[in-house]
This record gives sequence, structure tokens and C-alpha cells, in this order.
Amino acid sequence: MTPALHTSALKSLPLLARGKVRDNYAVGDDRILMVASDRISAFDVIMGEPIPGKGELLTRLSLFWFDLIGPRGWDICPIHLTGDDPQSVVSDEEKALVRGRSMLVRRLQPIPVEAVVRGYLAGSGWKEYQESRSVCGLALPEGLKNASQLPQPIYTPAAKAALGEHDENITFEQTVAMIGPDLAARIRDVSLRLYQAAAAYARTKGIIIADTKFEFGLDAAGTLVLMDEVLTPDSSRYWPADQYLAGQNPPSFDKQFLRDWLETAHVDGRPWNKTAPAPRLPREVIEQTASKYQEALQRLLD
Repeated sequence: MTPALHTSALKSLPLLARGKVRDNYAVGDDRILMVASDRISAFDVIMGEPIPGKGELLTRLSLFWFDLIGPRGWDICPIHLTGDDPQSVVSDEEKALVRGRSMLVRRLQPIPVEAVVRGYLAGSGWKEYQESRSVCGLALPEGLKNASQLPQPIYTPAAKAALGEHDENITFEQTVAMIGPDLAARIRDVSLRLYQAAAAYARTKGIIIADTKFEFGLDAAGTLVLMDEVLTPDSSRYWPADQYLAGQNPPSFDKQFLRDWLETAHVDGRPWNKTAPAPRLPREVIEQTASKYQEALQRLLD
């Protein structure tokens, strides 16, 4: 395994932005090199310690799903991959750094909406349901439990926040006010189709995708394009189907293990308040988190 990469520092391309995981570099005016680091975030805070192998794993999973979603697979919607080799746009000295952890993608106009689809009641959705019997303004039946499968998948968007801030759950009507009725409806409908197709596939591999989020952008012609990462353990809640039981939190293949540890962590002798700086991750948490991600990859790709 290559050494863990917390932060990339390419010299051959100008840096556009750093996200929670990816460092984006400009390739001319029309393309972006997305380099997936081994950083990990939880509660919108980036941890100080990387997870070895995570960036390569996320890239491999995203490429797998993009291949299924795009024109060579289900052909549900356009995708942002250019098809070009990421190593072709960096210097010879930097090829090894980007190999296996990068995607060369089209430069798009990002849409400031997290397109979240839920097939099960978990996380913030479960908390909201307990208070209002609804999620993002969508009324749900009485009697649902933590981790209950919903009668049908629901679209529950969120407003994208600045780095370090928390995304905010919003209603569909709020997305209409933000981006207009046509685009809001297109994103909702495509997101539901993507989730249903991916969830059905994952089920054949013994994995439940409880929920996931998609990101979209527009090209110069106004075409809606799926971008960023897709259906990874960073953007989705993965559960083992053979251990699922409504009413309790199933073990997961995503960063829920890290979140659970952080709920009990302390900084300077006090419970962590979910703001930076994050607690220092012990070796066992790093290794267990890496193991969860690896198991998800193996199950899906075997």
C-alpha cells in the first residue's frame, strides 16, 4: 500500500480548491483533476490523521459506479468523467502521486444542492422523524423505527455549506426557490432513479444502501451532469443485509464506526463538541475504519 496522503501539493497544475477529501486542480479552462486524499471527515470536521488507502478506494468505487451509471451501463444521466488518463496532465515526477486516486473530469457549474435520497430512516432523518413524523417536509407513516425501510425512497435535499460548516436539510420547495422548478424537479427525479438502480444492484452483493447523496453540475449547454464522487462509503450509508434489523443501528461499512467513536471522544478532558480541532484518532480506530471501507469495496466488486 502506498503511504497515506493527507494533503496533495502538485506543482504542475494550479490548485482550485480543497474539499473535505478531494484537492481540485485546474487543467486548462475546461477540465479539473480531482485528487482523492486519504483525509476523512465526520460531523463536517476534517480529522488530523488520514486513513491509509482511502483515496484510492474511493476513486475505484466511484469509477465503478460511474461506469454502471453512464452511457456504457444503465445510461441514467451524463457523468463528468472525460475518459482521459489523469497521469497525462501532470509532470513525470507527480504521476505516482495521482495514480489510482485521481479522476480527470469536465469543469461544470456546480449546483448548490446536496441531492440526498433515503430508502431507510437513519441519522438526521431518524432524529427529525421522532420530532415531527416527517423528513425535510415529507410526511411519513406512524410507527417507523430507527433503521426502518421506508415505504418508498424519498428525496430529502440539503443546502451545501461552506467547508467546516454543516449542510442544512431543506424542503423540495426551498430547492425550487434556489434553482427554479425545472432544475429542482430534474435533480429529484434523476436522483431517485440513481438510488433505486444502485440499491437494487448492491442488494445482489449483500449490501443495503440506506441513503446516499449525489452532486450535480451544469455544462455550457445546460445539461445536468452527475459529478464529484458517487455512491461511496463517504457519501452513503452502507449496511450488511444479513445483519439488518429494524429498530437498531446495523453495523456499517462506512464511517459510522468513526462517528460512534467520536461521540465518546474527549478533547482537553472534555467531551468533543464536534468542532475543529478534532480528537486525535488512535491507531485502532484508523485501522478499523480502513477495514470497513475495504470490506465494502470487496463485497461490491467481487
